[in-house]
Amino acid sequence: PRLSPAIIVRVTDGDRILLARSPHFPPGMYSVLAGFIEPGESLEAGIHREVFEEVGVRITDLTYFGSQPWPFPDSLMIGFVARYREGCIRCDGVEIEDAGWYERERMPELPGPLSISRALIEDFLSR
Repeated sequence: PRLSPAIIVRVTDGDRILLARSPHFPPGMYSVLAGFIEPGESLEAGIHREVFEEVGVRITDLTYFGSQPWPFPDSLMIGFVARYREGCIRCDGVEIEDAGWYERERMPELPGPLSISRALIEDFLSR
């Protein structure tokens, strides 16, 4: 069967989490960053590329978190956590229309509870 690997990554900087808004999200909703892996690209390289392309920051300390099948139409979401290394947020204006650092006490509307994106965020909130 055809399978399209996609990464999803939570980026933190101390007590802050990087959340972004896609123009395709419901109004007010923010989530962690995600994107598809290109042919011949490792998961790790794809994560670094996607984060930099979408929001202009560099990351470090990449660690596997978990996975979730995502039938739109044939994706496997592979989740990671990472720490901010450097750079200023600069949204690409296509896939990401807004992004920012959020603290636990000031979270925007989040994805539904059954998604790996919400699991990544809840894991951050519980620490």
